[in-house]
This record gives sequence, C-alpha cells and structure tokens, in this order.
Amino acid sequence: MRVLFLAPNSPKTGNCTTAERIRNHIVAAGHTCVLCDTREFRSASDVSSLMMQEPRFEAALAIHLFKGGRLLLDAGVPFGVVFGGTDVNEDVKDEHKRAVMEEVLRKARFAVAFTDKLKGRAEELLVRNVKSLQFQGCLNMKLLSCVLGVRTKQEENVRVFLLVCGLRRVKDPLYLLEVFAEWHSQNPLVVLIIIGPKIDPVFTAEVEESVKRSVGVYLAADLSQEELHAAMQKSFALVNSSLSEGMSAAILEAMDLGLPVLARDVPGNAAIVKHEVTGLLYSSPQEFVSMSRQLLDDHELQERLVRNGKNFITTCHNPMTERIAYQKLVETLH
Repeated sequence: MRVLFLAPNSPKTGNCTTAERIRNHIVAAGHTCVLCDTREFRSASDVSSLMMQEPRFEAALAIHLFKGGRLLLDAGVPFGVVFGGTDVNEDVKDEHKRAVMEEVLRKARFAVAFTDKLKGRAEELLVRNVKSLQFQGCLNMKLLSCVLGVRTKQEENVRVFLLVCGLRRVKDPLYLLEVFAEWHSQNPLVVLIIIGPKIDPVFTAEVEESVKRSVGVYLAADLSQEELHAAMQKSFALVNSSLSEGMSAAILEAMDLGLPVLARDVPGNAAIVKHEVTGLLYSSPQEFVSMSRQLLDDHELQERLVRNGKNFITTCHNPMTERIAYQKLVETLH
C-alpha cells in the first residue's frame, strides 16, 4: 500500500521526530510511505491533485488536525490522523479552526492521541470516541561526545539545567530567564542552557537578545539528535517551560537517558510526569527554583525520579509496542 504522510515537518522539531519514527513503522510493515511537509501545500485541492498522479496513493495519514488533517479532506482515500498537541490545546480556541478539525475527525478512520488527557480533551472539545490511544515511543540512540560550551574554573562541579525546545513563543524559553539569572548570581555553579532550532526568526532574535543580558543562561547552537542526547547525559536535569504541550519527546528521551525532569505544570506534561514520582512539576518560576534547589540537595529524590522515569519509559513507551500499534492502524486504511 502507498501511503501519503503529511506532517508539520520543520527540521528537528518534535513533530518532525515523531513523523520520521511513525514513517519507519509503516515502512517496516512493507508499505511505501511518502512523508511531506504540510507547508508544501496551500489547500486540500493541492493534495487532491497530488493524489491523482501516478503511482497513486491508496491511503493517507496526517499529524496535527488543522495543519495536516484539513489538507486530507478532499484526498479521496481513507485517512487517519495523529493529534499534534497545539491543535487540541490552542487551535480549538479559534472557531474556524475548530470547525475544520471537527470535520477532519468525522471523516478520519482513526485518531491517535499520545496520552489519556489529550484523548479526553479532544473528546470534550471536539467529538466523542477518539478511536485510538497510542503512547509515543522513545527510541534509544547511540550517544556521541558533545561539548556544551560552558566553561568555568570549577567546570566539573557545574550543574547544567538543559532546556530543549524549538525557539517559538508556545515553548516560552524566556519563562525562567529572570529567576535563573538571579539564582546563578547566588550560586554560580548552576547554569541554564537553551538548545533548539530557530523556528520563529523574530522570536529567536528576542531570545538571543534576552540571553545576552542574562548571567548564567546560555543559548547553544542547534545539535543533531545524537549530540543532543549526549548533551543530556552531561546535564543535571532536563527542563520544560512550555505554555502548551502535546507530548514532549525531550521529556521522554530524558527519562530514557536517566535524567531528572523539571516540567511546567501544563496538561501535556502532567500526563507523563507524575510529580515527585517520575519528575517534578512547577507552576511558577519561583517554584522551579525551589524545586531545583531541593533536587540538587536530595540525592534520594534524584535517584527515585531517574529510576521511576526509566520504568515509565519501559512500561508505557516501548518503541516495538508502538510500531505494532501503528502497523495495525494502517491496515484499517485498506
């Protein structure tokens, strides 16, 4: 079967990583899967024209109900959709986008939500009976050496808090800037490093300028997946400060690599981070600093979070389980 797969596919974003992984699952089942960036199409009619070309596509899949799903409404083939996170958390607030997404869900053969909370929110705000719940897999990667670019006289004692995100407003990388700079002034051995692709040029310039004015906060060059995982291993904790999340691949990867997680208490994060069990959830910048200090001093807490995070990944986010689930879903598109 030849499958068209549409995804908001900016390089090295969470959606891009997820799309490549799902595509690999589909190809492993013997299908042909052509992955396309949603930005290549202006409307559903563009996709409809593509579907008419030889060799013909027999099915389709899209990540993000509005950005991807709307393009499949006139595709003329069975299709499924995968929630992106911002579609359910943000786009539903726009009446037009919400109506389009409801139509997408009515026509889709299946819909994949990465967490129970995301599934419940979709059913509450859009339609009932989201057809499938699939946990996002976390793949082990070969780790390579990586230089973080932080140098001090006491480098071996530096505690790096790593914030991994694409530079766009919904990820809110400046949320902790002021309190972290203040904390660094009190304790020079704690530093915050922000790593991620420059997605929004205007916002990126704002982040760069803000970081220049802050002590103890660094903006690192974007890294490859393998280099990023190596950077995680050299860090003390993984930080998430997003205003909204579907399911953070960085959080899952950090848990898999044995890194404690401090995440902003938003629904997508709370679905995978259980406070003081698999990570720490904070609701304000001040609470972040308080919890970070506690984590630095409490080795038993560090070990518990790492152990439980690893167990969570093994139990709920096994990549082979995910592969089998997606392969079964694609079979329903025949």
